[in-house]
Amino acid sequence: MNMKKIISILLVLVFAASALTGCGEESGGTVSTDGSTSMEKVIGALGEAFEAENSGVTFTYNPTGSGSGIQAVSEGRCDIGLSSRSLKEEEKAEGLKETVLAYDGIAVVVNPENPISDLSVETIAKIYTGEITNWKEVGGNDAEIVLIGREAGSGTRDGFESITQTEDACTYRQELTSTGDVITTVAQNPNAIGYASLASVKDSVRAVSVDGVTPSEDTIKDGSYIVQRPFVLVTKEGAELSETAQKFFDFITSPEAAEIISDAGAVPAN
Repeated sequence: MNMKKIISILLVLVFAASALTGCGEESGGTVSTDGSTSMEKVIGALGEAFEAENSGVTFTYNPTGSGSGIQAVSEGRCDIGLSSRSLKEEEKAEGLKETVLAYDGIAVVVNPENPISDLSVETIAKIYTGEITNWKEVGGNDAEIVLIGREAGSGTRDGFESITQTEDACTYRQELTSTGDVITTVAQNPNAIGYASLASVKDSVRAVSVDGVTPSEDTIKDGSYIVQRPFVLVTKEGAELSETAQKFFDFITSPEAAEIISDAGAVPAN
């Protein structure tokens, strides 16, 4: 066999070997996350920082909602599920494990034109169950209250309804599929009220104080702002993550990531 042929065979073997390692750690690897739309800002900032520190790594986030993210990790369609509610006992019984990444306030938001600045939990419950239907009943304008909420399966909805004790009793005008949609809808309607992740609240809406307490990192941390819930990482009990996914998991749950989480508007658990 001549030298030229030997070299060409060696080159083929080199290319074949590199193709086999193409989705492994040597080329950087990938980590896929799926779930809560409320966690977009936090997980996006963490993914960006992880990619910056690890050349060649690809981070992906699929904003499907908490329920879908839990299902995705259960079915092995992503590395890490994202949930803005704690796992239910039946989900844990199915072999899913939760790790609290951070805590987030659920802001009760109104249109900036609305003069209302504070509502009690009891009043919020009466508004969402249809007992109070006009803003004038709580000291606001003479206008019908337009109730905006999230879809069934949303971690934000689960948290809001649990805390206000309004499960299966809310009379929503619209049930929207993302945090951003709730904020946009309330921003466009002077008579609307909605709830959304504090980390995602923009200047286009105004968060009211609840029982006199304004949502902030400090009031979430000390527990005085009671409309709050955890941001949870969901994995499978006993199933090993890929090297890259494990590295990402370790990074985002380390003290090093705390500042990134805070800057994104949530309260780090570590």
